[in-house]
Amino acid sequence: MKNLLLVFLIFILSDSLCSQTLDAILAQESIDNSTDVSGTFNGTRIMNGQSIETRQKGVLEFLIQHRFGRINSGGYELYGLDESNIRFGLEYAVTNDFAIALGRSSFEKVYDGYVKYRLLKQKTGNKSAPLSITLFASGVEKTLKDYAPSKKPSFGDRLVYTSQILIARKFNSDFSLQITPTYLHYNMASSSIDPNDIYAVGVGTKIKISKHLSINGEYYYSINSSKSKATENSIALGLDIETGGHVFQLIFTNSRAMIEKGFIAETEGDFFNGDIHFGFNISRDFYLNKAKEPEKLY
Repeated sequence: MKNLLLVFLIFILSDSLCSQTLDAILAQESIDNSTDVSGTFNGTRIMNGQSIETRQKGVLEFLIQHRFGRINSGGYELYGLDESNIRFGLEYAVTNDFAIALGRSSFEKVYDGYVKYRLLKQKTGNKSAPLSITLFASGVEKTLKDYAPSKKPSFGDRLVYTSQILIARKFNSDFSLQITPTYLHYNMASSSIDPNDIYAVGVGTKIKISKHLSINGEYYYSINSSKSKATENSIALGLDIETGGHVFQLIFTNSRAMIEKGFIAETEGDFFNGDIHFGFNISRDFYLNKAKEPEKLY
């Protein structure tokens, strides 16, 4: 009888301990049950500017950006189509959250490089996060020879740096919003009266109108700008067309340049006066290092 009683007590205690352990495991699983919000934007660009999106590890994105001349230039210039500015870029996802890139623009013959890091992902569930945050930093070199031979700037003088915090939220399946505080630093300003440091804030949106089509908008407000020449805030409107491995963007903007220092700090066209450049972005993803194309969620 004593032995039976001892076995019974051991069984009760072990069952209680196992039950407590199982409850703890289930509680932890419940806490960890969260889902990343995907598809805040279709690509790594909203229009001119960066979006919070990064590609999955091992993906190489090839990006072609093109801007024509001003639409209001008239029939002689074929409403801007006779003029062409282009940028080629490669962006490689080292991890799911970290990417590096290089690019070359015909406008001012600029070379650019940048890094992006996905700091926080919007999540739903018990461990929800209301926002996505991505950090962006770039450096560019202008190689256009628009100076007198005796006044050739040094390599360091030709450099401009940009830092951004990209903060976005996908409110529902049809609407996303991004806020982008921006800091630019010119090692050498255009003139002695121009600032070396420029601060700006960008706003970008995506409004989905069908499974593969959305209307995008973008606006950058420059808090302090050039004093030696008249500049305008950058505006861009357009369509996003997503087709699997391709993202095709049709863009109408008052900015000629396709890098941050150009469209944020050096835009001269007045959008509402017809100084609008038609253009497009085309991207193609190549899945390297056995990276698999993810299932698309719309």
